[in-house]
Amino acid sequence: MQVRSIQGDTLDRVCQRVYGRTAGVTEQLLSLNPGLADLGPILPTGTLITLPQQAKQAEATLLQLWD
Repeated sequence: MQVRSIQGDTLDRVCQRVYGRTAGVTEQLLSLNPGLADLGPILPTGTLITLPQQAKQAEATLLQLWD
C-alpha cells in the first residue's frame, strides 16, 4: 500500500494517521523507503510512501514490580 504525504506531514504523523501508533512503525517505513530520511523532518507535499501491509507491533515486556 502507498500513501502520499500532505502539507506539513512528518513520518510520525503518517504512522499515527495510518496505524494509530508510531512505536516500531517508523523504523519499518524508513527501511521500506530508502532515502526518505534524506528529505528532512517535514516531508515534501505529495511524497509517495510505501507502507507495509501489516505493521509489526513490538512485543511489550511485562515487568512485575516484585520479580
